[in-house]
Order: sequence, then C-alpha cells, then structure tokens
Amino acid sequence: MRRRHGEVVTAILGGGQGTRLWPLTRDRAKPAVPVGGRFRLIDIPISNSLHAGLDRIYLLTQFNTASLHRHIAQTYRFDNFRGGFVNVLAAEQTISNRDWYQGTADAVRQNLSRLIYGDPREVLVLSGDQLYLMDLGEFLRLHRQREADVSIAVQPVDRQAARGYGIMRVDDRGQIVEFVEKPQDDDTLDRLTPSPAVFERLQLDAPRGHLLASMGIYAFRAGVLGELLEDEAATDFGREVIPQAIEERKVFAFPYDGYWEDIGTIGAFHRANLDLTQPMPPLNLYDPDRPIYTHPRFLPGTKIHHCDIEQAVLAEGSILEGSRLRHCIVGIRAVIRRNSVIEDSVIMGASEYVDPGERVDGERIGIGENCVIRNAIVDLGARIGDGVQLINAEGREHFDAENYAIREGIIVVPKEAVIPAGTVV
Repeated sequence: MRRRHGEVVTAILGGGQGTRLWPLTRDRAKPAVPVGGRFRLIDIPISNSLHAGLDRIYLLTQFNTASLHRHIAQTYRFDNFRGGFVNVLAAEQTISNRDWYQGTADAVRQNLSRLIYGDPREVLVLSGDQLYLMDLGEFLRLHRQREADVSIAVQPVDRQAARGYGIMRVDDRGQIVEFVEKPQDDDTLDRLTPSPAVFERLQLDAPRGHLLASMGIYAFRAGVLGELLEDEAATDFGREVIPQAIEERKVFAFPYDGYWEDIGTIGAFHRANLDLTQPMPPLNLYDPDRPIYTHPRFLPGTKIHHCDIEQAVLAEGSILEGSRLRHCIVGIRAVIRRNSVIEDSVIMGASEYVDPGERVDGERIGIGENCVIRNAIVDLGARIGDGVQLINAEGREHFDAENYAIREGIIVVPKEAVIPAGTVV
C-alpha cells in the first residue's frame, strides 16, 4: 500500500434505488451487488482508495443498506493505531432536514459536516457502481500541481455513448471551459467534440469523433466544495454543481485511458462480468500490487468432477459435477449438477453453505441436473430445478415474471428465487 494521504477524505456515492439493475437490486443496494464471482461492487472504489493511501472513507447510501452495512463491517477493519476507517452514512431524517438524498450533490451536502470534520485538504468523490483501477494518488498529485479547485477524471467515448454522460470541452491546458450533462442534439455534440490535437495534449489515444466524458470521479478543494454546495437547489453534480464551478473556479480534466465500466444496467453488468473471463481481461484482477480487497471467507477450493470448462472464472468453495461451462462466472459456494450446460452466464452461487439435499419449494440449492442456461444471471441462493432451460426461448427483450425477469434479452433469476423443475424460459 502506498503512502497514506491523511489530508484527504473519500466520499463514495451509493447511488439511488438502482431500478435499471433490478432485480439484482431488489434486496440490496447497488454497491452490494456481487461482481466477478467473489467481490462486491463497493470493493472497487474502496480498493482504489486504499491503494493510494486514502483510508478515511465514507459511503453515502440510502436504499436496501442492510447487506451493504454487513459487508463493510465484516471486511474493512483497521487497527487502533492507524486512524483509518470505512463508515456508512445512510440517509437519515434530522430536526433540520426531513428529506432523503435528492441527488449526488445533495447526498454530499447533507453529510458535509462529517466529511470536512478535521479540516481535510481535499474531498475525493467516487461512485459505488463502477469497475476500474485508477491511480488516485496520481489524480491528486496532478490536481495539486495545477492548483485546481476541482478536478474531474475523464475518458473518451464515442458519439452515441456521449448522450448518456456529462460531456466537456477543454482548453490547451486541460482546463474545462464547458460542461453539458447528457447532450442530445447534434449541434451541441459537434461543439463539444475535441480536435485530435486536444487528445494528443491529454495523452489520450482516441478515434476521431470521440468526446470527453466525465467518469463521475471528482477531487474538490474542501473549502471550494462547501461553497459550491451552499445553493440547496443544486442537487446533482453533473447537472448543476459542475457547470457552476466551471464559471467560477479552476476546473481541470484528469485524462484516464484504462478500463472503466459504469455498471448502470443489466446489460453492462453482464458484459463487465464476462469480460473478466477473457485470457487477458481488460480489468486486471491478477496484479499483486493492486489487489481488490473483499471479505475473507476462508472457503475450501472449488471441487470439479468430470467437467468440460472453457473460458470461465471459478470462485472458491464451489462444487461442479459432470457439467459443461463456456464463458461463465461461477461465484462462491455454487453448486452445478450433472449434465448441465451453462454458457455466457453469471452464476453467483450462495451467501452461505446449505445442505445440498435440502429442498425449498421442491428444489435444491444451486443448478439442478440436465439444465441449459444461456445468457443469464443467477443471483445468490437461487434454486434451479432439474431440466430447467433458461434460454429466452421467445426472444424477449424485457419481461417480468414472479421468479425471473428479462432485461436487454438477459434472463435474471433474483436472489433466493426458485425455478421449478422442467421450466422453460
């Protein structure tokens, strides 16, 4: 771990209700959604912070926080001599404030007194639902070198994707001179499109026509943050606070050309997980100098009997018997039984060990015998009966049923749901 930055506080935004990730967010907050077989989304920004020596971390959240609280309490414990912490700040009603968080900026405003207690030099604001590995120490170093009031991490995106992000225009020094949240009209996109020379100065390799998008990763001078949040009508960083800051303050872009995925939809979640199965995954989880921290479970190794497995990530504590897996994530404590075929899918496993013979609504934990599962996400503790076919037989893009949902053509089986034997979806 690198030198500790005691003058910096990290605030991680837990997001809203996560409706676009439903039903994965039916019973948990977005940052608590499992990813990569053994991690939670929240482990990513916390690990990035800790690798930069930033260990004064607050997580701001308000929906379905029980499992998130439990994960944080079980995972991030510091000794009494270090002074570091990871604390959850759930939305609460007080005598002076009866409202829940109204947006990203409002969440920070309602907790500002806690964030700036101890007079930090900077407040780093991160998102709790993104996948990336960034040197946040370098981010802060450049922020201070430029004597910036605000710095925003940016990445090139194509013209179509730009309509879903905060897009900016920068000058020769990298200072942001214009910011538009989710621009839709072609004239605005044309105006914001940088020349190749701009990307060259920022040392970003981007195809012609790409634009600079905000990654939702900010560094604020602590005093400047307080002043920018004085207007209580400004509830969102992208829509209101950042455009205001550009007019009044020195706001700079921090170029980032590594892997970054905003886990905002089921499709993005499914794609990001399966990207991890590539021989050379775009997000390197195998770097010994930058591990992703998570809850230590002390599980046995995965047990495999007569299986055919290609391009898969298998987490610890699982039991695979006589099955065929292609392009899959298999999470902790998963059970996959004989003659089942699983392709292009995320099987999350189980949050605790259950007697493999125990039945709930007639079905055992995990994946039954003779199942076919393609292009699916099976959440923790789900029970898939023998002979089930999760193949989206009717080719639906969006559908809701009692024990499964389809989003962007991907079948999602919620946490602890039961799919009876012989079901074809």
